[in-house]
Amino acid sequence: MAERLRVAVLGGGRSSEHDVSLRSAASVAAGLDPSRFDVVSLTISRAGLWTDAAGEPVAVTPGAGGPLGCDVVFPVLHGPFGEDGTVQGLLEMLGVPYVGSGVLGSALTMDKERCKSVLRDAGIDVAREVVVHRHQSRAEMHEQIAALGYPVFVKPARLGSSVGISRVETAAEIDAALDLALSHDEKVLVEELLVGDEVECSVLGLPPNLTISEVGRIGFHNEWYDYDAKYSDGGSWLEVPAELPAETASRLRDTAARAFALCDCHGMARVDFFHTHEGRLVLNEINTIPGFTATSYYARMFEASGIAYGDLLTRLIDLALERFAAESSLLR
Repeated sequence: MAERLRVAVLGGGRSSEHDVSLRSAASVAAGLDPSRFDVVSLTISRAGLWTDAAGEPVAVTPGAGGPLGCDVVFPVLHGPFGEDGTVQGLLEMLGVPYVGSGVLGSALTMDKERCKSVLRDAGIDVAREVVVHRHQSRAEMHEQIAALGYPVFVKPARLGSSVGISRVETAAEIDAALDLALSHDEKVLVEELLVGDEVECSVLGLPPNLTISEVGRIGFHNEWYDYDAKYSDGGSWLEVPAELPAETASRLRDTAARAFALCDCHGMARVDFFHTHEGRLVLNEINTIPGFTATSYYARMFEASGIAYGDLLTRLIDLALERFAAESSLLR
């Protein structure tokens, strides 16, 4: 019989995606196989305090091993201070295995500007954009955006879950959108509006050995796939397998695998694309810690591919242990 492992499931966090993370973490904790894993639920408060399930503070000290003597950590943190390499760096210092990408892959994919630069240099199609910063004058921002042209999407450069994002049709609406995005991040991405379908796939594994899910297509009632569409009941739906030409679906899955490896990702990611009416397949985002309830699209695309939720969680933990053992051998 396999040895039981003590798994710390880490949720909450300091970002504006705190509540989304709590739902994902609760689902992961409930979905882990009780015959293999002893689950310890840990929460990071909005102020950064680590607590256990009883609300008692947990000390996390570099050099002292994993939190509460765990064998592996499953971070289910979305956004800054969790998905961006910060927690991953702490876990590296603690010397404990953890699920998902490491410091570089996490930090790179969180910064949409830097990630797009890597993808574009590799010949992967991404949306045209301009980047503005809080220290610039509005006149400078307006000039940059005017050169891109309207309509546009305005989004914080280092956030997820559609928080702080606006669709802007005309120059008259741009300042309100900039105010919202800049309230979340000092760097803002302004991207061309792409018209078409939102399609995506899930990735599992350690490069070069990757499993890519069936492709899904997202439908939604709102004008675009905003926060409300993502998280309200019935706000969106998933068609999986997506009704796409076989060549397009194959190209999407191949591009997702290539982008995953290019960005030094490990374990898991959901890779999002636009399939435009002109036939462009544009990579929009790589999410290294996607929403993780049993009904979240990452898990549902693998369920449609023959991997059940509990088995998916087990495989992710096995991958974390495999990666940790391989990297530890290099330090001897």
